[in-house]
Amino acid sequence: MRKSRFTDSQILAFFKQNEAGSKVQDLCREHGFSSAQFYQWRSKFGGMDASLMKRMKELEDENRRLKKMYADEKLKSDLREELLQKKW
Repeated sequence: MRKSRFTDSQILAFFKQNEAGSKVQDLCREHGFSSAQFYQWRSKFGGMDASLMKRMKELEDENRRLKKMYADEKLKSDLREELLQKKW
């Protein structure tokens, strides 16, 4: 997955600027991202503080790691099963 150019604290700062009255288009132009990206961030991170945002990213990384581990084990299991069927 591609890494964002902006840190979590920067994204939260964009939300605070927007809440303070800055227009989304002005924020996007000033910082170099699209309005669609802003709304994606807001749907994903809206209402979070920095600690919750960090925790969510940690959980996403752990979930990604566990899915990879499961896929590897499933592949090994399928290979074992296939070998056992060929022997009989």
